[in-house]
Amino acid sequence: MTDLKLLEKLCRASGISGDESSVRNIILSEIKDYATNVKTDALGNLIVFKAGKEKPKSKLMISAHMDEVGFIVNHITDSGFLKFSTVGGIDKKVIPGKSVTVGKNKIPGVIGVKPIHLLKPDEKQDVIPIDDMYIDIGAKNKKDAEKHVNLSDSVCFDSIFDIDGKIIKAKALDDRVGCFILINLIKNDLPFDTYFTFVVQEEIGLRGATTAAFSVDPDCALVIEATTAGDTSCNESKNPVCKVNGGAVISFMDGHTVYDKEYYHLAFNVAAENNIKVQAKEATTGGNDAGAIHVSRGGVRTLAISLPCRYLHSATGLISLNDLDAVQNLTAKLAATILATGSK
Repeated sequence: MTDLKLLEKLCRASGISGDESSVRNIILSEIKDYATNVKTDALGNLIVFKAGKEKPKSKLMISAHMDEVGFIVNHITDSGFLKFSTVGGIDKKVIPGKSVTVGKNKIPGVIGVKPIHLLKPDEKQDVIPIDDMYIDIGAKNKKDAEKHVNLSDSVCFDSIFDIDGKIIKAKALDDRVGCFILINLIKNDLPFDTYFTFVVQEEIGLRGATTAAFSVDPDCALVIEATTAGDTSCNESKNPVCKVNGGAVISFMDGHTVYDKEYYHLAFNVAAENNIKVQAKEATTGGNDAGAIHVSRGGVRTLAISLPCRYLHSATGLISLNDLDAVQNLTAKLAATILATGSK
């Protein structure tokens, strides 16, 4: 495993869908001396080519998304409170009371709701609508708030980055862990020519992956992602989907994709040959950029390799360094196998 300070920098960066420039700049600064060719397309995707020691039998694209879930300011009240919309899928129950940062100047705020002491008995069990929430930055009034905040400003969770033994807790692990893994691969010598894409706007409809896959026109693709781990006490009697410390997660189907069956089995074989811990994703819900990539142009053979993460799409997720190592190692080994043998 390489420098975790880079992962911290990526997770602490603000980058909701459509406003990924801070994340993109970090990635560019890290890969500029290692990539053979880098370009930024009209949507903001980074499309990277890294020459390897040999020419491959297929064109492989390895992809991760730069954006995170968050909020966007859509109104400022006369009292100086910020009203907002969600960007990406966030459970309304995890929003109230969370610390956030607003705009490029990272103005600190807190998401407020009607205080519990003022709630009527029948209101205490209700899920609070987004329209009844607001962000309090301590402004005196609307004019004061407008000195610091504009409509359309991005809002991100303000969370910890904590390493405790082999466990990391942070915001935006979906999918800064994927970006981290791709950066590490680019920095290493590769056996074969490989394309890498750091894409935008995954959380609001796989938009960046749609255009990136069309531009690269790959034969095959690996999507590196974080996925929901349900191995918590409240879910012990149900399907945990996947488990933290269970290894890299391989999907056979989700809400957008039926994955390439040969690649699915190949991933387990490669993992076994290289003593890499791996697990199947025991759910067919959700989705990721594979949903756009595998139907691009004439079709792309696609597999997702995911990292199990508890509390996905909340202020703080939890992952294991052991799983992070497994995903990085499996991605490198599987990519080399596919490129050596061809995709057709």
